[in-house]
Amino acid sequence: MEFRHLGHSGLIVSEIAYGNWLTHGSQVEADAAVACVRAALDVGITTFDTADVYAGTRAESVLGEALVGVRRESYELFTKVFWPTGPGRNDRGLSRKHIIESCNASLIRLQTDHIDLYQAHRFDVETPLEETLRAFDDLVRAGNVSYIGVSEWTAAQIASALRIADDMGLDRIVSNQPQYNLLWRVIEADVVPLCEREGIGQVVFSPLAQGVLTGKYKPGQAPPAGSRATDEKGGATMISRWMDDDVLSRVEELRPLAAEAGISLATMSLAWILQNPNVSSAIIGASRPEQVHENVLAAGVKLDSQLVKRIDEILDPVIERDPAKIQQLSHRP
Repeated sequence: MEFRHLGHSGLIVSEIAYGNWLTHGSQVEADAAVACVRAALDVGITTFDTADVYAGTRAESVLGEALVGVRRESYELFTKVFWPTGPGRNDRGLSRKHIIESCNASLIRLQTDHIDLYQAHRFDVETPLEETLRAFDDLVRAGNVSYIGVSEWTAAQIASALRIADDMGLDRIVSNQPQYNLLWRVIEADVVPLCEREGIGQVVFSPLAQGVLTGKYKPGQAPPAGSRATDEKGGATMISRWMDDDVLSRVEELRPLAAEAGISLATMSLAWILQNPNVSSAIIGASRPEQVHENVLAAGVKLDSQLVKRIDEILDPVIERDPAKIQQLSHRP
Protein backbone atom coordinates (compact mmCIF):
# COMPACT_ATOMS: atom_id res chain seq x y z
CA MET A 1 0.00 0.00 0.00
CA GLU A 2 1.08 3.57 -0.70
CA PHE A 3 0.12 6.51 1.53
CA ARG A 4 -0.54 10.21 1.00
CA HIS A 5 -1.38 13.27 3.05
CA LEU A 6 -5.03 14.32 3.10
CA GLY A 7 -4.65 17.59 1.24
CA HIS A 8 -2.13 19.80 3.04
CA SER A 9 -3.17 18.44 6.43
CA GLY A 10 -0.93 16.31 8.60
CA LEU A 11 -3.28 13.31 8.33
CA ILE A 12 -1.82 10.41 6.33
CA VAL A 13 -4.27 8.11 4.52
CA SER A 14 -3.96 5.01 2.36
CA GLU A 15 -4.23 5.93 -1.31
CA ILE A 16 -6.81 3.17 -1.64
CA ALA A 17 -9.61 3.57 0.92
CA TYR A 18 -12.39 1.12 1.72
CA GLY A 19 -15.99 2.38 1.61
CA ASN A 20 -19.38 0.77 2.24
CA TRP A 21 -21.75 3.05 0.30
CA LEU A 22 -23.72 0.39 -1.61
CA THR A 23 -22.68 -2.74 0.23
CA HIS A 24 -22.74 -3.03 4.02
CA GLY A 25 -26.21 -3.28 5.49
CA SER A 26 -27.77 -3.41 2.03
CA GLN A 27 -26.23 -5.60 -0.69
CA VAL A 28 -23.87 -7.63 1.49
CA GLU A 29 -24.64 -9.72 4.55
CA ALA A 30 -22.85 -8.85 7.78
CA ASP A 31 -20.43 -11.79 7.70
CA ALA A 32 -19.33 -10.97 4.16
CA ALA A 33 -18.96 -7.30 5.07
CA VAL A 34 -16.70 -8.16 8.01
CA ALA A 35 -14.62 -10.42 5.73
CA CYS A 36 -14.15 -7.55 3.28
CA VAL A 37 -13.07 -5.15 6.03
CA ARG A 38 -10.61 -7.72 7.35
CA ALA A 39 -9.27 -8.22 3.81
CA ALA A 40 -8.80 -4.46 3.52
CA LEU A 41 -6.82 -4.37 6.75
CA ASP A 42 -4.74 -7.36 5.63
CA VAL A 43 -3.63 -5.63 2.42
CA GLY A 44 -2.67 -2.42 4.19
CA ILE A 45 -5.75 -0.24 3.77
CA THR A 46 -6.02 2.03 6.79
CA THR A 47 -8.72 4.46 5.60
CA PHE A 48 -12.42 3.57 5.91
CA ASP A 49 -15.28 5.71 4.63
CA THR A 50 -19.00 5.52 5.39
CA ALA A 51 -21.99 7.83 6.04
CA ASP A 52 -24.90 7.99 8.44
CA VAL A 53 -27.41 7.65 5.60
CA TYR A 54 -25.95 4.53 3.99
CA ALA A 55 -28.40 1.63 4.27
CA GLY A 56 -30.50 3.72 6.63
CA THR A 57 -27.68 4.01 9.22
CA ARG A 58 -26.97 0.25 9.13
CA ALA A 59 -23.72 0.67 7.20
CA GLU A 60 -22.10 2.58 10.05
CA SER A 61 -23.15 -0.12 12.51
CA VAL A 62 -21.72 -2.90 10.34
CA LEU A 63 -18.43 -1.05 9.86
CA GLY A 64 -18.19 -0.30 13.56
CA GLU A 65 -18.71 -3.95 14.41
CA ALA A 66 -16.18 -5.06 11.80
CA LEU A 67 -13.51 -2.82 13.34
CA VAL A 68 -14.05 -3.96 16.92
CA GLY A 69 -10.74 -5.12 18.35
CA VAL A 70 -8.64 -3.22 15.83
CA ARG A 71 -6.29 -0.70 17.44
CA ARG A 72 -8.11 2.62 16.97
CA GLU A 73 -4.93 4.58 16.27
CA SER A 74 -4.08 2.24 13.37
CA TYR A 75 -6.86 3.36 11.01
CA GLU A 76 -8.61 6.52 9.80
CA LEU A 77 -12.39 6.62 10.05
CA PHE A 78 -14.46 8.90 7.80
CA THR A 79 -18.21 9.48 7.88
CA LYS A 80 -20.71 12.10 6.71
CA VAL A 81 -23.81 14.08 7.62
CA PHE A 82 -26.61 15.76 5.64
CA TRP A 83 -29.18 13.33 4.27
CA PRO A 84 -32.28 12.33 6.29
CA THR A 85 -31.69 9.81 9.06
CA GLY A 86 -35.16 10.01 10.58
CA PRO A 87 -38.71 11.30 9.98
CA GLY A 88 -38.38 14.62 11.77
CA ARG A 89 -37.95 18.01 10.13
CA ASN A 90 -34.57 18.40 11.86
CA ASP A 91 -33.35 14.90 11.00
CA ARG A 92 -31.58 16.25 7.91
CA GLY A 93 -29.44 19.07 6.59
CA LEU A 94 -26.49 20.94 8.07
CA SER A 95 -28.12 22.81 10.93
CA ARG A 96 -26.22 22.88 14.19
CA LYS A 97 -28.87 20.63 15.75
CA HIS A 98 -28.62 17.94 13.07
CA ILE A 99 -24.82 18.01 12.85
CA ILE A 100 -24.32 17.60 16.61
CA GLU A 101 -27.02 14.94 16.99
CA SER A 102 -25.85 13.03 13.92
CA CYS A 103 -22.25 13.06 15.08
CA ASN A 104 -23.25 11.66 18.46
CA ALA A 105 -25.30 8.92 16.79
CA SER A 106 -22.48 8.06 14.38
CA LEU A 107 -20.01 7.72 17.25
CA ILE A 108 -22.32 5.20 18.92
CA ARG A 109 -22.89 3.18 15.73
CA LEU A 110 -19.19 3.21 14.86
CA GLN A 111 -18.26 2.23 18.44
CA THR A 112 -15.60 4.92 18.72
CA ASP A 113 -14.95 8.13 20.61
CA HIS A 114 -13.84 10.19 17.61
CA ILE A 115 -14.22 10.52 13.85
CA ASP A 116 -11.05 11.30 11.92
CA LEU A 117 -12.82 13.09 9.05
CA TYR A 118 -16.39 14.36 9.33
CA GLN A 119 -17.84 15.44 5.99
CA ALA A 120 -20.79 17.57 4.90
CA HIS A 121 -22.42 15.08 2.53
CA ARG A 122 -23.90 17.83 0.36
CA PHE A 123 -24.29 21.62 0.52
CA ASP A 124 -27.29 22.85 2.50
CA VAL A 125 -28.93 25.85 0.86
CA GLU A 126 -31.36 26.25 3.80
CA THR A 127 -28.80 26.72 6.59
CA PRO A 128 -26.39 29.66 6.98
CA LEU A 129 -22.91 28.44 6.12
CA GLU A 130 -21.58 30.20 9.21
CA GLU A 131 -23.81 28.02 11.41
CA THR A 132 -22.65 24.84 9.70
CA LEU A 133 -18.96 25.68 9.94
CA ARG A 134 -19.23 26.75 13.59
CA ALA A 135 -20.90 23.44 14.47
CA PHE A 136 -18.14 21.46 12.75
CA ASP A 137 -15.49 23.58 14.46
CA ASP A 138 -17.08 22.97 17.86
CA LEU A 139 -16.93 19.21 17.24
CA VAL A 140 -13.24 19.52 16.45
CA ARG A 141 -12.58 21.53 19.59
CA ALA A 142 -14.55 19.00 21.66
CA GLY A 143 -12.35 16.18 20.37
CA ASN A 144 -15.20 14.33 18.63
CA VAL A 145 -13.82 15.11 15.16
CA SER A 146 -10.24 15.58 13.99
CA TYR A 147 -10.73 17.09 10.51
CA ILE A 148 -13.63 18.36 8.42
CA GLY A 149 -14.43 17.89 4.75
CA VAL A 150 -17.23 18.14 2.22
CA SER A 151 -18.69 15.95 -0.51
CA GLU A 152 -19.89 17.02 -3.96
CA TRP A 153 -19.59 20.74 -3.28
CA THR A 154 -18.99 23.11 -6.17
CA ALA A 155 -15.89 25.27 -6.38
CA ALA A 156 -17.94 28.34 -5.44
CA GLN A 157 -19.37 26.60 -2.36
CA ILE A 158 -15.95 25.44 -1.22
CA ALA A 159 -14.50 28.93 -1.76
CA SER A 160 -17.29 30.46 0.35
CA ALA A 161 -16.62 28.01 3.17
CA LEU A 162 -12.91 28.78 3.12
CA ARG A 163 -13.51 32.52 3.22
CA ILE A 164 -15.94 32.29 6.14
CA ALA A 165 -13.66 29.93 8.07
CA ASP A 166 -10.75 32.32 7.66
CA ASP A 167 -12.84 35.33 8.66
CA MET A 168 -14.23 33.58 11.76
CA GLY A 169 -11.05 31.77 12.74
CA LEU A 170 -12.61 28.33 12.27
CA ASP A 171 -11.10 25.03 11.16
CA ARG A 172 -10.74 24.85 7.38
CA ILE A 173 -11.97 22.14 5.07
CA VAL A 174 -9.17 19.70 4.24
CA SER A 175 -10.95 17.42 1.77
CA ASN A 176 -13.69 17.06 -0.83
CA GLN A 177 -15.34 13.75 -1.72
CA PRO A 178 -16.53 13.86 -5.34
CA GLN A 179 -17.39 11.25 -7.89
CA TYR A 180 -14.38 10.96 -10.19
CA ASN A 181 -13.33 8.36 -12.74
CA LEU A 182 -12.30 7.94 -16.36
CA LEU A 183 -15.86 8.65 -17.51
CA TRP A 184 -16.86 11.34 -14.99
CA ARG A 185 -14.41 14.26 -14.78
CA VAL A 186 -16.61 17.18 -13.81
CA ILE A 187 -14.29 18.31 -10.99
CA GLU A 188 -11.33 18.96 -13.27
CA ALA A 189 -12.40 22.38 -14.61
CA ASP A 190 -13.08 24.29 -11.38
CA VAL A 191 -12.94 22.18 -8.22
CA VAL A 192 -9.47 20.69 -8.64
CA PRO A 193 -7.67 23.98 -9.46
CA LEU A 194 -9.26 25.66 -6.41
CA CYS A 195 -8.44 22.72 -4.15
CA GLU A 196 -4.85 22.59 -5.37
CA ARG A 197 -4.41 26.25 -4.45
CA GLU A 198 -6.09 25.86 -1.06
CA GLY A 199 -4.55 22.58 0.06
CA ILE A 200 -7.72 20.49 -0.17
CA GLY A 201 -7.39 16.84 -1.18
CA GLN A 202 -9.88 14.79 -3.17
CA VAL A 203 -11.16 11.53 -1.63
CA VAL A 204 -12.95 10.17 -4.68
CA PHE A 205 -15.87 7.78 -4.80
CA SER A 206 -17.04 5.55 -7.65
CA PRO A 207 -13.53 5.28 -9.16
CA LEU A 208 -14.66 2.31 -11.25
CA ALA A 209 -18.00 3.86 -12.26
CA GLN A 210 -19.90 1.34 -10.11
CA GLY A 211 -18.07 -1.53 -11.82
CA VAL A 212 -18.40 -0.43 -15.45
CA LEU A 213 -14.65 0.23 -15.66
CA THR A 214 -13.87 -3.34 -14.65
CA GLY A 215 -15.25 -4.49 -18.00
CA LYS A 216 -17.85 -6.83 -16.47
CA TYR A 217 -20.69 -5.25 -18.47
CA LYS A 218 -20.74 -6.00 -22.20
CA PRO A 219 -22.46 -3.99 -24.95
CA GLY A 220 -25.62 -5.65 -26.20
CA GLN A 221 -25.72 -8.13 -23.32
CA ALA A 222 -27.79 -8.32 -20.16
CA PRO A 223 -25.91 -7.50 -16.94
CA PRO A 224 -24.51 -10.55 -15.10
CA ALA A 225 -26.86 -12.00 -12.50
CA GLY A 226 -26.17 -10.63 -9.04
CA SER A 227 -24.22 -7.64 -10.35
CA ARG A 228 -24.78 -4.07 -9.21
CA ALA A 229 -26.72 -3.29 -12.38
CA THR A 230 -29.39 -5.80 -11.27
CA ASP A 231 -29.61 -4.60 -7.66
CA GLU A 232 -32.98 -3.00 -6.95
CA LYS A 233 -31.83 -1.60 -3.58
CA GLY A 234 -30.03 1.28 -5.26
CA GLY A 235 -27.17 -0.11 -7.29
CA ALA A 236 -29.10 -0.35 -10.55
CA THR A 237 -30.21 3.26 -10.32
CA MET A 238 -26.72 4.60 -9.71
CA ILE A 239 -25.09 2.63 -12.52
CA SER A 240 -27.79 3.31 -15.11
CA ARG A 241 -26.06 6.36 -16.60
CA TRP A 242 -23.22 4.14 -17.79
CA MET A 243 -25.30 1.24 -19.13
CA ASP A 244 -25.12 2.53 -22.68
CA ASP A 245 -23.73 0.48 -25.56
CA ASP A 246 -21.49 3.29 -26.77
CA VAL A 247 -19.96 3.69 -23.31
CA LEU A 248 -19.58 -0.06 -22.80
CA SER A 249 -18.04 -0.52 -26.25
CA ARG A 250 -15.44 2.13 -25.58
CA VAL A 251 -14.62 0.57 -22.22
CA GLU A 252 -14.05 -2.72 -24.05
CA GLU A 253 -11.57 -0.91 -26.30
CA LEU A 254 -9.52 -0.11 -23.22
CA ARG A 255 -8.96 -3.77 -22.40
CA PRO A 256 -6.08 -4.31 -24.88
CA LEU A 257 -4.34 -1.20 -23.51
CA ALA A 258 -4.46 -2.63 -20.00
CA ALA A 259 -3.23 -6.01 -21.25
CA GLU A 260 -0.35 -4.32 -23.05
CA ALA A 261 0.60 -2.61 -19.78
CA GLY A 262 0.40 -5.96 -17.98
CA ILE A 263 -2.43 -4.93 -15.66
CA SER A 264 -6.18 -5.46 -15.43
CA LEU A 265 -8.71 -2.93 -16.68
CA ALA A 266 -9.74 -2.21 -13.09
CA THR A 267 -6.14 -1.63 -12.02
CA MET A 268 -5.57 0.71 -14.96
CA SER A 269 -8.73 2.67 -14.17
CA LEU A 270 -7.78 3.11 -10.52
CA ALA A 271 -4.17 3.92 -11.33
CA TRP A 272 -5.36 6.65 -13.71
CA ILE A 273 -7.16 8.37 -10.82
CA LEU A 274 -4.13 8.14 -8.58
CA GLN A 275 -2.03 9.89 -11.25
CA ASN A 276 -3.84 13.09 -10.27
CA PRO A 277 -1.71 14.77 -7.57
CA ASN A 278 -4.79 16.40 -6.04
CA VAL A 279 -6.27 12.97 -5.25
CA SER A 280 -5.47 11.87 -1.71
CA SER A 281 -7.36 8.59 -1.85
CA ALA A 282 -9.70 6.56 -4.06
CA ILE A 283 -12.54 4.72 -2.31
CA ILE A 284 -13.23 1.15 -3.38
CA GLY A 285 -16.19 -1.01 -2.39
CA ALA A 286 -16.42 -4.77 -2.36
CA SER A 287 -18.89 -7.57 -1.89
CA ARG A 288 -16.16 -10.24 -1.75
CA PRO A 289 -12.65 -10.18 -0.22
CA GLU A 290 -11.02 -11.08 -3.54
CA GLN A 291 -12.28 -7.80 -5.00
CA VAL A 292 -10.34 -5.94 -2.32
CA HIS A 293 -7.19 -7.87 -3.19
CA GLU A 294 -7.58 -7.06 -6.89
CA ASN A 295 -8.27 -3.36 -6.42
CA VAL A 296 -5.27 -2.67 -4.18
CA LEU A 297 -2.99 -3.75 -7.01
CA ALA A 298 -3.39 -0.21 -8.36
CA ALA A 299 -1.48 1.26 -5.41
CA GLY A 300 1.83 2.64 -6.63
CA VAL A 301 1.18 1.85 -10.32
CA LYS A 302 2.34 4.60 -12.71
CA LEU A 303 0.86 4.93 -16.20
CA ASP A 304 3.04 6.40 -18.93
CA SER A 305 1.87 9.51 -20.76
CA GLN A 306 1.30 7.71 -24.06
CA LEU A 307 -1.04 5.21 -22.40
CA VAL A 308 -2.99 8.04 -20.77
CA LYS A 309 -3.27 9.78 -24.13
CA ARG A 310 -4.61 6.65 -25.82
CA ILE A 311 -7.17 6.15 -23.04
CA ASP A 312 -8.42 9.71 -23.53
CA GLU A 313 -8.67 9.31 -27.30
CA ILE A 314 -10.90 6.25 -26.94
CA LEU A 315 -13.18 7.65 -24.23
CA ASP A 316 -13.34 11.32 -25.22
CA PRO A 317 -16.83 11.30 -26.84
CA VAL A 318 -18.44 9.76 -23.72
CA ILE A 319 -16.53 11.60 -20.98
CA GLU A 320 -18.67 13.94 -18.87
CA ARG A 321 -16.74 17.14 -18.09
CA ASP A 322 -19.49 19.72 -17.38
CA PRO A 323 -18.90 21.18 -13.86
CA ALA A 324 -22.62 22.03 -13.65
CA LYS A 325 -23.26 18.31 -13.17
CA ILE A 326 -21.96 18.64 -9.62
CA GLN A 327 -25.07 20.65 -8.82
CA GLN A 328 -27.27 17.85 -10.17
CA LEU A 329 -25.62 15.39 -7.80
CA SER A 330 -26.21 17.73 -4.86
CA HIS A 331 -29.87 16.73 -4.71
CA ARG A 332 -29.53 13.02 -3.98
CA PRO A 333 -27.20 10.66 -2.08
